[in-house]
Amino acid sequence: MIDYVPLMLLNMTAGFVVLAFFLLMGLQGERKRWVAPFAMVGLVAFLAGLHMSFTWPLPGAYNSAFGETSVLLGIIYLGVALSLAKEWNPAPIAIYGILAGLAAVVLGVRILDLQMTAKPPLAGAGFILSGAGGILAALAFCWPTSKGLRAIGALALILAAIIWALTTYMAYWGHMDSFKNWKPATMSSPMETPAKTAPSLPNPPPKEAP
Repeated sequence: MIDYVPLMLLNMTAGFVVLAFFLLMGLQGERKRWVAPFAMVGLVAFLAGLHMSFTWPLPGAYNSAFGETSVLLGIIYLGVALSLAKEWNPAPIAIYGILAGLAAVVLGVRILDLQMTAKPPLAGAGFILSGAGGILAALAFCWPTSKGLRAIGALALILAAIIWALTTYMAYWGHMDSFKNWKPATMSSPMETPAKTAPSLPNPPPKEAP
C-alpha cells in the first residue's frame, strides 16, 4: 500500500496557515506577493489528490475523503493564485469554495458517524473546521472590509491547521516504524545466488489511514 497522506496533510496545514494570514494581512494589502505560496499549495494538493482519486492506493472510502477533497483544495488555491497574479477580484472563486467547504463539513460528520480513521474525533473535527474555515474565507473574499469575518475565518483555519499538524507529525512518526521494512515489488522478489536463494522480507500489513 502506498500511503502519502502525511504529505497531503502537511501541505494542507501549510495552506490553511497561508490562507489565514492572507485573510488577516493580504486581502486588503499587496496581493501579488501571495501568488507563490497559493500556487505551491495548490499544485501539491491537486496532483496528489488527483492521483489518489484515480488509483485508490488507500483502503476503501479513505481515497474519497482525502483524495477528492485534496483535488478541490488544490484547484481552489490554483485559482486564487491565478486571480492574484492577474490582479483579478478573487470573489467569484467563493462560489466554488463554499460548495467545497460544505463537502468537507459533511465528510467530517460522516467520519464521526462511521468512526473512521485511527482517531475519529480528531479527524472529524479537522474536516469540520476545515470546511467552516473555507466557507468563512470564501465569504471574506466577497466582503473583504469585514474585519470580524476575516478574523473568525482565520481562527477556524488556524484551529484546523493545528489539528492537521498534530495528525501529520504523528503519522510521520508512526510510518517510520510501520513501513521501515517495506520494499517495492522490484526489490522484494527472491535473489538467486549460486549457494542458496535469499528470502525476501514480507511486506507489512496495510495500515489504517491517519
